[in-house]
Amino acid sequence: MTLTLSILDQSTIASGRGADEAIRETLALARLADQWGYHRYWMAEHHNSQSHAGTAPEILCAAIAATTSRIRIGTAGIMLPHYSALKVAEQFRVLEAIAPGRIDLGVGRAPGSDGRTAYALNPDAAQAADRFPQQVQDLMGWLGDGLPESHPFRMVAANPVVPTRPAVWILGSSDFGAQLAAYFGLPYCFAHFITDGRGSEEAMALYREGFRPHPGHAGRLAAPQGAVAVFALAAATEAEAHRLFQSRALWRLFRDKGVFPPLPTVEEAEAYPYTPDDLARIERMRARAIIGAPEQVVARLRALASAHGVEEVAVLTPCHDAAARRDSYRLLAEANAAAMAKAA
Repeated sequence: MTLTLSILDQSTIASGRGADEAIRETLALARLADQWGYHRYWMAEHHNSQSHAGTAPEILCAAIAATTSRIRIGTAGIMLPHYSALKVAEQFRVLEAIAPGRIDLGVGRAPGSDGRTAYALNPDAAQAADRFPQQVQDLMGWLGDGLPESHPFRMVAANPVVPTRPAVWILGSSDFGAQLAAYFGLPYCFAHFITDGRGSEEAMALYREGFRPHPGHAGRLAAPQGAVAVFALAAATEAEAHRLFQSRALWRLFRDKGVFPPLPTVEEAEAYPYTPDDLARIERMRARAIIGAPEQVVARLRALASAHGVEEVAVLTPCHDAAARRDSYRLLAEANAAAMAKAA
């Protein structure tokens, strides 16, 4: 089985380091991913967060596009209800001019923050999420499909006019996104790391079953194309991977209580006064987490991809130690290449 590895980066803010450092770590890792053979590098969008610095993934895309040569670059995603579809189309046409044929425009309808922040970004937030399907249609129109004759802005062009167009993906963690992607004939990525896999296989099956091909549309697919975004962490030894995972486990414990702090250090995680319930929750997390030596992690990623009927996995690896995070991605790329060579 072929397994294509990509990267999803939330520009995680680490305890003791600034948000500016998180952004620079993203830029540095993307350049390495280009060398290591990763297929895509996707940036997430979050707002009003002490955990994630990536508020403007389209700007990060531009910086990475200008400093890489091969890897596809994109968003996972742009939270479309915050914005005008025309403005997003224009931003990504500019990105196509920077890196022709290498740009992915992943869109979602989640706020990427709390409700108050969603209203600060768009005072029409209550209705905007309901208009997400129409926004996707408008976006495709401005990217090259054209707008209907009856559209009030049919005569408005999205500039710059460039010869290539970004690949539009629908992102989600529920059946809604899967059904929408199927209806529009677009690729779909399920955010497995958000739900710990709950509903992921069902959503991907819905996507495949409901997929409608759109022959003759340059931005649409002839057959379903799915991917899964997962948390995974590799280290030279299984024991080291489990040690590093303690940061993520404590952060998830906070997240589940509605608190979003910077990613703790391993030492902070080891010193935290856990309750018996906390410890039980962490053990359940650990049992589900894809962590270990690189060969172990790749084997689980391959099994997960097979179970979902996909050939691509986007790996999210929040890790307090920036060097350990880089090592994890390098080790995974090497182990996956070795596994595919062995299977050939």
